Amino acid sequence: MPKPFTVDEEYHGSRLDKWFKQKVLSLPHSLIEKIIRQNKIKVNRKKTKSSYRVQTGDIIDVYDILKFKPTNKEKKIKYKPKQSELGTYDDYVIEDNENFIVINKPSGIAVQSGTKSFKNIIDILNNSKYFNNSKPFIVHRIDKETSGILIVAKNKKFAQLFTSLFRIRKIHKTYLALVYGQVNNSIKTMRDDLIYYEKNKKTTQKAISNLKIIKSNESYSFVELNPITGRKHQLRKQLLKIGNPIIGDDKYFLNNRKRLKTRNLMLHAYKIKFMINNVQYNFKAKYNKIFTDFLKENF
Repeated sequence: MPKPFTVDEEYHGSRLDKWFKQKVLSLPHSLIEKIIRQNKIKVNRKKTKSSYRVQTGDIIDVYDILKFKPTNKEKKIKYKPKQSELGTYDDYVIEDNENFIVINKPSGIAVQSGTKSFKNIIDILNNSKYFNNSKPFIVHRIDKETSGILIVAKNKKFAQLFTSLFRIRKIHKTYLALVYGQVNNSIKTMRDDLIYYEKNKKTTQKAISNLKIIKSNESYSFVELNPITGRKHQLRKQLLKIGNPIIGDDKYFLNNRKRLKTRNLMLHAYKIKFMINNVQYNFKAKYNKIFTDFLKENF
């Protein structure tokens, strides 16, 4: 007999394979693909593909999968950029000193590698002139689809320092976003209990973000966001909750709204500020041409 699952609102729009990994069983992607191909997972009693986007209320039947056990762990494959490619990233460097580097991460590049070979910032930096005598330490992350400011430490001391500053909320970030619809100008702060699933357990986490409208019309709004808390996909979830999802967001969107075709998530980490040893640091990252062109065409 199959075990039925009902898709919660939290997972609306997620790929079936990603839903399975988070909600049912964390297996290597290749093994999940095999399970789906062998029709051990059905959506509303029908065969489907791993790329299917689950909908709130879908009934997903999971048949006997205990026999599917990973034979070996998938290894993370390091990305090795060509020397000719490394020079192109110089333009993205905002600050470079002996303790950390600040870059303007392009949209579409992950911060670190996964189980498949793809471009990622850490491997690129590790092979660059900026880390000849050190290795990069991740101190925070931004989504692969999000562009903008990213800090990478050059030693363990500053990695621990930045981690501590983020934890006690002494690092202040500002984002810019282009969203669908006219944002209600009475909304100054978004306070939500966001739902997450970890190891098949449902949890809620409080999320707070300040919002300021820069430009707005009936179709779109250009907003500034200051997240007070740092939850996963916080801004994307909160903007969806107020009815103004981010343009280009294929995960958090409204079914009844016509979506623009764009290869970019219109969310940009614009500014960051913090203090170390009584020295104030302020950094700003320019948004990309897609942002600029959209603003010219629509406002």
